[in-house]
Amino acid sequence: MPEKPGAWLMGTAKHRAIDLIRRRQTLERKHEEIGRDIERAQESTDPDAAIDEHIGDDLLGLIFMACHPVLSKDARVALTLRVLGGLTTEEIARGFLVPVATIAQRIVRAKRTLTEAHIRFEVPRGAEREARLASVLEVIYLIFNEGYSATAGEDWVRPALCEDALRLGRILAELAPTEPEVHGLVALMEIQASRLRARLGPSGEPVLLLDQDRSRWDRLLIRRGLGALDRAERLAKAMGPYALQAAIAACHARSATAAETDWPRIVALYDAVAELAPSPVIELNRAVAVGMAFGPAAGLDLVDALVSAPSLKAYHLLPAVRGDLLRKLGRSAEARAEFERAASLTENVVERKLLQRRAAECGAEEMAG
Repeated sequence: MPEKPGAWLMGTAKHRAIDLIRRRQTLERKHEEIGRDIERAQESTDPDAAIDEHIGDDLLGLIFMACHPVLSKDARVALTLRVLGGLTTEEIARGFLVPVATIAQRIVRAKRTLTEAHIRFEVPRGAEREARLASVLEVIYLIFNEGYSATAGEDWVRPALCEDALRLGRILAELAPTEPEVHGLVALMEIQASRLRARLGPSGEPVLLLDQDRSRWDRLLIRRGLGALDRAERLAKAMGPYALQAAIAACHARSATAAETDWPRIVALYDAVAELAPSPVIELNRAVAVGMAFGPAAGLDLVDALVSAPSLKAYHLLPAVRGDLLRKLGRSAEARAEFERAASLTENVVERKLLQRRAAECGAEEMAG
């Protein structure tokens, strides 16, 4: 039990309520815009055709509209996350690992481009819809990630965002039943969402993956996720990045305990992801898996090679991972410094406390040694 259960419950409820109010306000505003668009469309098009093109969810339809090919990929995603996803410019910047000013400029330029090109906001059809699919998937997953591991604030998780992303992903899977990466993304989100309850301890403290009580994982979501992964694998000649990451999540979901995890397979899957969608973050995740499969020294070698990556310079998980590997190697003093650096970089209050606690534990080990 928390020391002050009433205060903890009220604080959690307040943050959930604020999230819900913001999302409702955004949706109400977009409903008004949709109503005006429909009225204009009915003046010049067949109403029955407009009904046929209803995409199943107003917000999802608007995301497709905003992901217009006249914009660059980065601009599409940034604009959609800000205007429709309900994320702040700061949250989007942390998701892209770029300065806030960069995202702000992308959003301003994107709005200007759409205005100057006189883009009509309408649900795309056929090939045009397919061309925007990758951007839409990225938007949905970034929304989910902000809910699964909040980049700032006093909440470790924001379940409302995860629920929104899952709902949109499921609708998209109905609209595009033959697209393997849609099912891959749904599988990834379902399996990751299954851990949400286990990610928080009794007092709201964060619980890392290897320390989670797996009996608290939602078995229904896991079954749904594995089913979606099976569909993705059957539809694709070769698995895409989302399906591969879902397969990694499935390795954890199929393991009754952390000790039973098939880490060599996870390393192989990360190798495949890195080949299709290379990024420093993927390489960092791969380094964690290598450290688990082949020892912390092997993982540390890979992490050290990433220290100079510009996009990871202010990424708190780089020193956090490095600190964990150093601690396993018995290098407590160096580990403490890394955890302290990670704590100074994160803007999530709960995560900062976790990292500070780990730094203190390393300091105690250092004194004892």
